[in-house]
Amino acid sequence: MRGRAITLSAPRRLVCDLMRFSIGIPRVTVQREMNIDALRRARLAQPNRPSWTVLFLKGYALLCQEVPEFRRAYVKFPRPQLYEYPESVASVAHEREYEGERVVLLSKIKAPEHRSIAELAAHIEAARTRPIGEVKEFKRALKIARAPGPLRWLLMWLGLNLGSRRAHYFGTFQFSVYSGLGAESLNPLTPLTTLLNYGHIAEDGTVTVRIHYDHRVMDGANVARALERFEAILNGEVAMELSGHGHGDAAEAAALPRKTS
Repeated sequence: MRGRAITLSAPRRLVCDLMRFSIGIPRVTVQREMNIDALRRARLAQPNRPSWTVLFLKGYALLCQEVPEFRRAYVKFPRPQLYEYPESVASVAHEREYEGERVVLLSKIKAPEHRSIAELAAHIEAARTRPIGEVKEFKRALKIARAPGPLRWLLMWLGLNLGSRRAHYFGTFQFSVYSGLGAESLNPLTPLTTLLNYGHIAEDGTVTVRIHYDHRVMDGANVARALERFEAILNGEVAMELSGHGHGDAAEAAALPRKTS
């Protein structure tokens, strides 16, 4: 049976390159069944409800601020070592249409822990709706994807293994969710230290949340404790910000006992 050869598009080459550098990472998954009913009720009370993506992103950034391991990366240059960043850079996956093809492109948000929910919502909306050529990260990624393979791979290796540049080019954690389509990813790949995703959020606020992590950087028990704290952050700091309470309430919630150490 004879078929037809299809040339790899620039976005498809980009995904192939990311998988090239993701496949060898010793990635492990820890999941927790959460109840985020307090956050669900706070969201329902808003006239303009922010997406769950925005709320989980803000909560995860606050978690990374508390847990240093979540801001670390395993790098190989000039020697194998861990590199810790002072703040997070979120890498968020978006499905866009480009030259007649549905593609996945990544946008970055620097220091999401210091941005308001409204700022994060505006950033994600812009990445989802602005012309692809007007989004800096998309434009740069597609330009590199058109370069010869050896040059792309060298640039990507350097970007991932130079600690001082890695967060700038790739981010510190990845966020990729399509539970809104009625499906969940059980084994996503990323070259970054952690990837966060979650499943369907039930009417009573229950949801399965997963952190996929690089075992070279941290261990499972720490991730399990972090997931417990993440649930408290979503129902606490994030829900309070969504409800319009001041920083005093958030500070009070932040002072509650934490179980991440």
